[in-house]
Amino acid sequence: MYIGIPKESRPFEYRVGLSPAGVEILTHLGHQVFVEHEAGMGAGFKDEDYERVGARIAFSAQEVFGRADFLLKISRPLKQEMEWLKDGAILAGFLHLASASQDQIDLLLEKKITALAYEQITDAAGKLVVLRPFSLICGAMVAQIAARLLQTNRGGRGIMLSGVPGVPPAEVVILGGGAVGMSAARAMRNAGAHVTVLDKNMAALENIHATLPGVVTMMATGRNIERATAYADVLVGAVLVSGQRAPVVVTREMVRAMKPRSVIIDVSIDQGGCVETSRPTMHDNPTFIEENMVHYCVPNISSVVARTASHVFLNSAIPFIADIANNGIDAMMKKDSSIEAAVNTHQGKLVNLVRLSGAEVKE
Repeated sequence: MYIGIPKESRPFEYRVGLSPAGVEILTHLGHQVFVEHEAGMGAGFKDEDYERVGARIAFSAQEVFGRADFLLKISRPLKQEMEWLKDGAILAGFLHLASASQDQIDLLLEKKITALAYEQITDAAGKLVVLRPFSLICGAMVAQIAARLLQTNRGGRGIMLSGVPGVPPAEVVILGGGAVGMSAARAMRNAGAHVTVLDKNMAALENIHATLPGVVTMMATGRNIERATAYADVLVGAVLVSGQRAPVVVTREMVRAMKPRSVIIDVSIDQGGCVETSRPTMHDNPTFIEENMVHYCVPNISSVVARTASHVFLNSAIPFIADIANNGIDAMMKKDSSIEAAVNTHQGKLVNLVRLSGAEVKE
């Protein structure tokens, strides 16, 4: 199979579709891998690293897209890039098509692209096995992001996460007890904050209660969310519904009722965001003020630790990538329910994806 790894084109996306170690696995299996010139530079991988393990270097994105039977991306391609794909090709990446523009969806269907969303690959236990490592990174980074944004010079309330003797710590409220929420709760607790986690899943709350002593857990009812956001110094949105746009669980009225200059970190923004006042930002200008609150809404948080992210991604994704390369997507959809559940478009049809009418979309 011809496998393509283009350079990521979205701003401040430093990760790469596959590291040289992953390419070596695929070339040893007999596949031809085309890597765009400097595709791995942001993660510290040189063209020579890829050539050394059998890849061929291409000098244009159009060549990589046009040659590939199986294209490996991190972020969703731009519409122009989708137009370069061969009809019937396989596109894999963190696609988040539930929040994509309709013309992108239409193009995938028209070209009969099989779109495989890494964020929906689910194992027998229901865990999102490829998304999970990135979620753990994002959750861990939330604490350091919050600590900076609480500073007065960053627009925050001018308080420390940990507090000091005689002064209480920051109140951190996390919506969602999945991988991001658990990782964020651990990092925030270790930083000395007082942490509350809300989720609708009682098993998730029981796990947090048993694993992270001192972290408060609450059922995510509308009333409890309203109460918790009102006392939060930091609000972390970590809500995910696989294959769907994130539900808006924090309304503008709830945001208005928060303490002035509190910090909102909406990690769900790659799926549309779970806070009504959120909108996507980038690493060069990651925050904005809305309703007198500091909002941080960067979709690709882990991009700025690109080397770590690329290595951890390989560990979780390469078994699925290798199986598809060896057997083809149709065979693997029949054989492996994990892969079948992650396919969003196939043979001109929309599958495993809920598009909500009126949802905010982004390019």
